[in-house]
Amino acid sequence: LNGEGEVVGGVVIQRFGENALEVIQNVKKKLESLKAGLPEGVEIIPVYDRSGLIERAVDNLKEKLIEEVLAVSVICVLFLLHLRSALVAIVVIPLSVLMAFIIMNLQGLNANIMSLGGIAIAIGALIDGAIVMIENAHKHLARDRGKKDHWQIIYEAATEVGPALFFSLLIMTTAFLPVFALQAQEGRLFTPLAFTWTYSLMAAALLSITLVPVLMGYFIRGRILPERFNPLNLLFTWFFKPLIWLALRMKLAVIFVALALTAATWIPLERLGSEFMPPLNEGDVLYMPSTLPGISITKAKELLQQTDKIIKTFPEVHQVFGKIGRAETATDTAPLSMLETTITMKPESEWREGMTPKKLIEEMDAALKIPGVTNVWTMPIKNRIDMLSTGIKTPVGIKIAGNDLYVLEKLGKEVETLLKNVPGTMSVFSERVVGGNYFDFEINREEASRYGLTVGDIQDVIQTAIGGMNVSTVIQGLERYPINVRYPSGLRDDWDELQRVLIPTPGGEHIPMAQVAKISIKKGPPVIKTENARLNAWVYIDLKDIDIGTYVENARRVLDEKLTLPAGYSLIWSGQYEYMERAKERLKLVVPLTLVIIFVLLYLNFQRLAETTIVMLSLPLALIGGVWVLYYLQYELSVAVAVGFIALAGVAAEIGVLILVYCNQVFENRWANGEIQNNGDVLKAVFDGTSSRIRPIMMTVISTIAGLIPIMIGSGTGSEVMKRIAAPMVGGMVSATLLNLIVLPALYAIVLQFRFSWMAQKLVAKNALKGVPSEEKELIEA
Repeated sequence: LNGEGEVVGGVVIQRFGENALEVIQNVKKKLESLKAGLPEGVEIIPVYDRSGLIERAVDNLKEKLIEEVLAVSVICVLFLLHLRSALVAIVVIPLSVLMAFIIMNLQGLNANIMSLGGIAIAIGALIDGAIVMIENAHKHLARDRGKKDHWQIIYEAATEVGPALFFSLLIMTTAFLPVFALQAQEGRLFTPLAFTWTYSLMAAALLSITLVPVLMGYFIRGRILPERFNPLNLLFTWFFKPLIWLALRMKLAVIFVALALTAATWIPLERLGSEFMPPLNEGDVLYMPSTLPGISITKAKELLQQTDKIIKTFPEVHQVFGKIGRAETATDTAPLSMLETTITMKPESEWREGMTPKKLIEEMDAALKIPGVTNVWTMPIKNRIDMLSTGIKTPVGIKIAGNDLYVLEKLGKEVETLLKNVPGTMSVFSERVVGGNYFDFEINREEASRYGLTVGDIQDVIQTAIGGMNVSTVIQGLERYPINVRYPSGLRDDWDELQRVLIPTPGGEHIPMAQVAKISIKKGPPVIKTENARLNAWVYIDLKDIDIGTYVENARRVLDEKLTLPAGYSLIWSGQYEYMERAKERLKLVVPLTLVIIFVLLYLNFQRLAETTIVMLSLPLALIGGVWVLYYLQYELSVAVAVGFIALAGVAAEIGVLILVYCNQVFENRWANGEIQNNGDVLKAVFDGTSSRIRPIMMTVISTIAGLIPIMIGSGTGSEVMKRIAAPMVGGMVSATLLNLIVLPALYAIVLQFRFSWMAQKLVAKNALKGVPSEEKELIEA
């Protein structure tokens, strides 16, 4: 402990499915109660406690949730400038979250970074349905107030947009199906987020078509400021109206520019690296260096104490607890050549000015450049998950499989040498699978028989005198301790002394070991590892200033060119790279299936193929902003980023649905009234349908972005993952809004012009048949 000397350590293992924070709190209470019975001079010091991390992460998410609710509420008030109308939208947020919490409780889902994160990224989208309904009610009241009953106006406003809104929220929920399909570690990590996102959006969809219309009837009364006097609406109308007008007159050029922008997104996309997950700053550090096998216990203890003492000298370090070797338990299979030092850090407010976790690790790594020791720096929870999943403690590992341990060690050393010079390699260490030192007693049977000794007799002496043998058990109350007998260390820790170990013969003489056996030190496997019934040698690779995907690509190229594998031997990339590839392959299957389901839902809403296709074509427009924001923030592609893009798909589809619904409403009404006479009237209908509904579209977009901004600018525990989810959503929402308000009207205008020509021809033909006898009409139609 702190490099000061040896202590007795212990671990508490939590049962599967239990609440970690609750278990830790109960353990603390139990330890407190045990202090009274401890002998004098004995104290219990916690050396690692993850409750602080859990509480910091949950508190950070709770804080972000409050900030998001306030931000979204302010947006509603500013856009509507009618407090009671804004209240109708705002009340959806706590009710949706409450309903999600109720389902979480019934399901047994705990409040953690991911489960609260799902609600956090959904906050802005929860009120989309309510916003659109309220805004539509404002329009209907401005047009029909005094002409129709108040509740009739509210009913018509709600039924006009209700079905489209319900389908939009359903699509946003469906978009998360790929997250539910993730497997293993990534599945366990993101499934809680997918559940809470789904629960909260389903609750919002239900409230939008049930409670919201009722509240609108009661609260949306009195004087409502006309839309044309709202400063925000005037600003957005002033900005977008000329662009929409220009787009409708240059439809093909706009479509071409949209295609060019989408194609240009390939430039930043190619430059993005890839990783499994962004590193979560746990607040504590785990130092796990490896030495060559064969290190003695004495030297191992000395090395551990030296490294711990050096680490404790850093002012940012609160406590250092080192461990080497293993206990007799299946929960810890660490060899003597692997050190584990848990470094508990002080709060960052007490660190030196300008110090960051990355800089601190670099300084500690430079201070611990010890010959024969390969450093690895990670974090406690991350390391446990990695080693339980693949056994690899570094971000990237290589598993070489074959039949001969000596060949495997040779290949491992070759890989280690080749990868040392690959850019981004911080350290690389190949296990010495036959690097263990063993005393080999080669018994001379002829000499043994002269003294009347058997091989078994000599081996019994070797076991009892050198290895030790349990001869009895001491019983102290309920405790049992074995009595182990062997020579004192002075008679067995020297080569010459071993040769002088005495063996009793049947004749009563005692002869030295050297008379009947030749002693030598031979190399052998300290640990034998197998996977899929094949012997393994593992190579650990720690990285610096490079993403996993790029590094593996470069390293694989080097090994392909310079490493020759014998027949029957194979090489597998493991560690976080293994998770990343598994998640990527899974998403390749599930994402296309999800897009097909979204297409079907859109078709059920529109009942037309053209409108459905246009909305689906709008999804790539959202990718533009998402990819460029990732490139600007220098984020790597990861599972967290993929989750952000999945959420973006549903939100972007909602924008497309709203634009087409509004355009189609105006076109259908004017066609029914006979106001569509030519293609110019079609363009005017599309222009009016889009420009008159800029406010609800911008409200839904800005409220969603406002709900994500606190996450984007946050820096608390857990923010590393949440930022990667929010970044593509924010960037994608901006590009989807800007381009959809310009490109979609242009596309839809082309579709409506074709539809108008077809309907007009059909109408002309129908009018031409008026007055024609029925028999002739049937003949003409035939």
